[in-house]
Amino acid sequence: MIQKRSSVPTSPRATGHVTLSDVAQLAGVSPITVSRALRGERAVAPELVARVKQAATKLGYSPNPAARALASGQSSHVAVLIPMLSNALFVDLLEALQLTLRQAGYQTLIGITHYDASEEESLLREQLLHRPAGLVVTGLERSEATRSLMAQSGVPCVHLMTDEAPVGAYCVGFSQRDAGRDLTRHLLNKGHQRIAFAAAQLDPRTLQRLEGWRQALHAAGRYEATLEWLNPAPSSLSLGARMFEQIMGQQPAVDAIFFCNDDLAQGALLAALRLGIAVPQRVAIAGFNDLTGSDQMVPPLTTVRTPRAEIGQAAGKMLVALMQGQAIDTPCINLGYSLQLRDSA
Repeated sequence: MIQKRSSVPTSPRATGHVTLSDVAQLAGVSPITVSRALRGERAVAPELVARVKQAATKLGYSPNPAARALASGQSSHVAVLIPMLSNALFVDLLEALQLTLRQAGYQTLIGITHYDASEEESLLREQLLHRPAGLVVTGLERSEATRSLMAQSGVPCVHLMTDEAPVGAYCVGFSQRDAGRDLTRHLLNKGHQRIAFAAAQLDPRTLQRLEGWRQALHAAGRYEATLEWLNPAPSSLSLGARMFEQIMGQQPAVDAIFFCNDDLAQGALLAALRLGIAVPQRVAIAGFNDLTGSDQMVPPLTTVRTPRAEIGQAAGKMLVALMQGQAIDTPCINLGYSLQLRDSA
């Protein structure tokens, strides 16, 4: 004897596809009421809001941001393009940026460009498909195709880590060039005669620090092209150690080294300790960014403190204002930097 299966309706929770209509049915209200209640509109009576939220919780309902953006023409996410996450510089900045945006009701969609212009263009195309409410990018240098995409999208945009931008653009940062020049002047004022500049990655901001170093040495009559040590490889402690050993073999000998990032300088200090080279007596070592651990090195590292968290927070606030249609009094904000003068230089 064949038994018929009883027709039991499958619950939305079992399928994992709970819809707004499911919530409306359980709460005994219309779908539009559910939508308005979950958006927090004041026109919905408090008792209805409580009923809707109770039904949504029971069913495990979660609004679909993409569908909501498509229906309303408004998005709640911000596209963020940064070069790397392996560098604490961008981690500190991103944490502050994300927190600021989240507090204003926005989520971040992060893309890592790896300092590659074509990868940045590809990521931007993908993220624009999601109709972001705003865009955050690093620096000003990018391909013409990416510039065109940004302009045609009409999405509000803030540029990070720079204090200068063309008319109509918005940015938050500091002068990399001035910071490089001031640190080099400090080394000159300490009496150093031959100051090498050691750089990795060679991104636009590193090259701006190089310009500042050049300006200071030219002004002092001490510039020599042989003092430039430029390596396009990613910045790291191990690379800093190798570059230190190479530079210390140079003749005439250098008496100070300005590393473009603290991880390189930290690697150099470790190499100096291993090789028995006295710092700063034989050679002074300075870095840039004041990354975690620089003040604990032996000796503590002289460096430039850059306001990463402050930049992330200020950029987030500026972008929120732009997304909400508010006027911006200062389109480019310079948050400055400070020299951290310690025992290594």
